[in-house]
Amino acid sequence: MTVVAPGGTVGILGGGQLGRMLAMAAARLGLRTHVFAPPGDNPAFDVAHAHTCASYDDLERLAAFAEAVDVITYEFENIPAEAVARLEALRPLKPSRKALETTQDRWTEKDFVAGLGLPVVPFANVESAADAAVAAGITGMPAVLKTRRFGYDGKGQVMVRSGAGVLSAWETLGEVPCILEGFVDFACEMSVIAARNADGDFAAFDVPLNVHENHILRTSTLPSGLREETQRQAVEMTHRIADALEYEGVLAVEFFVVREEEGERLLINEIAPRVHNSGHWTEAACTVSQFEQHIRAVCGWPLGDPLRFADCEMSNILGEEVAHWRELAAEPGTVLHLYGKRQARPGRKMGHFTRLSPRR
Repeated sequence: MTVVAPGGTVGILGGGQLGRMLAMAAARLGLRTHVFAPPGDNPAFDVAHAHTCASYDDLERLAAFAEAVDVITYEFENIPAEAVARLEALRPLKPSRKALETTQDRWTEKDFVAGLGLPVVPFANVESAADAAVAAGITGMPAVLKTRRFGYDGKGQVMVRSGAGVLSAWETLGEVPCILEGFVDFACEMSVIAARNADGDFAAFDVPLNVHENHILRTSTLPSGLREETQRQAVEMTHRIADALEYEGVLAVEFFVVREEEGERLLINEIAPRVHNSGHWTEAACTVSQFEQHIRAVCGWPLGDPLRFADCEMSNILGEEVAHWRELAAEPGTVLHLYGKRQARPGRKMGHFTRLSPRR
């Protein structure tokens, strides 16, 4: 088992806000960080002990980065396979290559989850015109066609309302490998943020209720107001996924909640093999944040107690909303976190704030 003691160095792939918050959490534990990211706006560079600015296909720079750290983790899952193979040959990669490859591809992920006997929407592979012709018969209509790889916050997907529309949607997405997923008339969305370490220890945070606008997370609220049994089932499913992947680190599992006469039913939407936007509230309302928990897990430390000590609502700050930083900074009971990004664009995540209240 890899154990990185205080004074050691954690390598982080990706220089965005998640990498930034991971580096800040590592520093609290006496650990150094080295961030590797391509050129661009990389706010994680500002808080890391060292950084390498290079492309993920620069295998020489990747090797030098690996030699300078004790363990490697990542803030996003779309890392080229060649880069992953190069890094894994030199240093421990956590979460593992298996976890990364399973969750990089939406078809592979859905097939993995369904293979565990866990509930997912009907889905079909679409890689050709022939696939497009039969996919609607598997998923039903309406459905959503998504690229199998890449895409987030609503990017890389098209709503399809008839079987005849699958082919044109596939062409719109560039005729790349896609997955057609049956549309879900869900009541709400929730997620489980949890950690597992090399010893198999597992710890989950309380379950937030998530609200999206234009496919971008707007708020995460605790307590969620969902039934206790629904929350328990979601945590249990997440535990099964983490064990099956032999996971090390923090992961997020997003769920649709469907309300029926018999009660609430869960469908697994997506897995993120990393810290997650819907877990940002943990840095303000818990004894250990998702970022510290991830660093603990990948460094072979004991997991922290994810106790929530306050009720809260986390809100993303998008685009020009960041101009209201002064009002938010003056608001009692509000914890403000700005990411230090240079340019505000519509829909771009510039920071978040968490409003706290006494736990009920």
